[in-house]
Amino acid sequence: MKGTRPLLRPAPYEVLRDEFQWDIPARLNMAAQVCDDWAEAVPERVSIIDLSGDGPRDVSYGTLRVMADGLAHALLARGVMQGDRVGVLRSQGAWCAAAHIAIWKIGAISIPLFKLFKHDALSSRVRDAGARVVVTDAEGAGMLAGFGEVDALTPEREALPEGRFETVQTEAETPAVLIYTSGTTGSPKGALHAHRVLTGHLPGVEVSHDFLGQPGDCLWTPADWAWIGGLFDVLMPGLAIGVPVVAARMAKFSVSECVRIVSEGAVKNVFFPPTALRMLKAEDAQIGGLRSVASGGEPLGDEMLDWGRRAFGLTINEFYGQTECNMVGSSCGALFDPRAGALGRAVPGHEVAVIDGEGRETVGEGDIAIKRGSASMMLEYFKKPQETAEKFRGDWLLTGDRGVIEDGFIRFVGREDDVITSAGYRIGPAEIEDCLLTHDAVATVGVVGKPDRLRTEIVKAYVVLRAGREASQDLAEALQAHVKERLATYSYPREIEFLKALPMTVTGKVIRKDLKARAAAEGNE
Repeated sequence: MKGTRPLLRPAPYEVLRDEFQWDIPARLNMAAQVCDDWAEAVPERVSIIDLSGDGPRDVSYGTLRVMADGLAHALLARGVMQGDRVGVLRSQGAWCAAAHIAIWKIGAISIPLFKLFKHDALSSRVRDAGARVVVTDAEGAGMLAGFGEVDALTPEREALPEGRFETVQTEAETPAVLIYTSGTTGSPKGALHAHRVLTGHLPGVEVSHDFLGQPGDCLWTPADWAWIGGLFDVLMPGLAIGVPVVAARMAKFSVSECVRIVSEGAVKNVFFPPTALRMLKAEDAQIGGLRSVASGGEPLGDEMLDWGRRAFGLTINEFYGQTECNMVGSSCGALFDPRAGALGRAVPGHEVAVIDGEGRETVGEGDIAIKRGSASMMLEYFKKPQETAEKFRGDWLLTGDRGVIEDGFIRFVGREDDVITSAGYRIGPAEIEDCLLTHDAVATVGVVGKPDRLRTEIVKAYVVLRAGREASQDLAEALQAHVKERLATYSYPREIEFLKALPMTVTGKVIRKDLKARAAAEGNE
């Protein structure tokens, strides 16, 4: 029977790691993986449970193929050819999935775009990619109104051509999707991925959900499908494995809405970004009936993991990766117990190491890197050969993160440009943030180094308080003592500033670059 099967089976971690080999055919098209193969074998099987109101509620693979085929015909009619870049500016919903599938069917390259982008951010990506067509909805068409050269294709507004569309033959190395980085450092760069990228994600997705693909599994994330975490950690792996994926629009994360979606969609497996987990924890939300909870993007810390066990009745599996090469490390409660301060272990099929400046593996702190050969590794930064070359050190792709690997467990220290040097100590901000988040007054926090003539840098924390708590010098001193008592005296924040909100990326990560610029300006006053 056609249709992708899970790549991993329950077995000891060491066995899975040592025996794993990539089996990627020379000819491969993700449209077949996530739609055509299942539509041929079991067309009535549910692919998407659409709670967004975007079409029918239960979307079968057969229906999804009809939607994608119609869009593929429409794209060809607009002159889209193999290798062309086509934007997808839609929220979670069946049409969003169908758009990507249609683009891959004709051999073109899809570009996931966020609805939260403002004009300049959206324009820069569309222009850099050279996209002439964007599949969108009425709202998105309005956002594109000022883009005179861009054709907004809105399937709800027109009658799509009917009839089967034969998916073109592509190679595993054929470019398929262009995903722009969040742009926390420098201008956003487009990571160009091949059709093998989905296969490259599957082992990590499977282990982060304690072997996804069990009877009754149903997958959802509040993360937008325009982010690699929503698109390739949830939507496409679920479709490929045959696990129903819930689509539900949430303009702004709401705990009550989250609980409703999990219940109404009969969700068993969920990917919560760290920001969502913090909001759930702030209200001490209890969600039962889940089989797995995964999270990635930022280290969670012991306090969050302990709370997760109480709130969900299971251990949250942290995973690790980035837009350029994703799902390369993960925890897996079904395989091994998590280790304090660690992000998990290398996912079978991916070689993760800590290397020194010469590209040699080291036992101490160094640069977290991924060896060439990972199937989820990008082809290149689009139209940026110099930046592509700088991303590698020999055979290793540099993540830009600093860390240590102890007994196979990856421990994140901080971004290479985030590590704080104070009085000779190298201090990772993540550990201090985790510690401050255990204080009942703190809602969220960002920690950076502030220039200091005596110590090179001092640790500064920008803190957002929980509702009902008031900023004061006494509270600042209490937070400092909280860190001193739990970490090290040299790593406590010598300055604490209370803010109403922190600068965030559209994916919910604190933009430390902005906080560092603010601290640097203060240090120069």
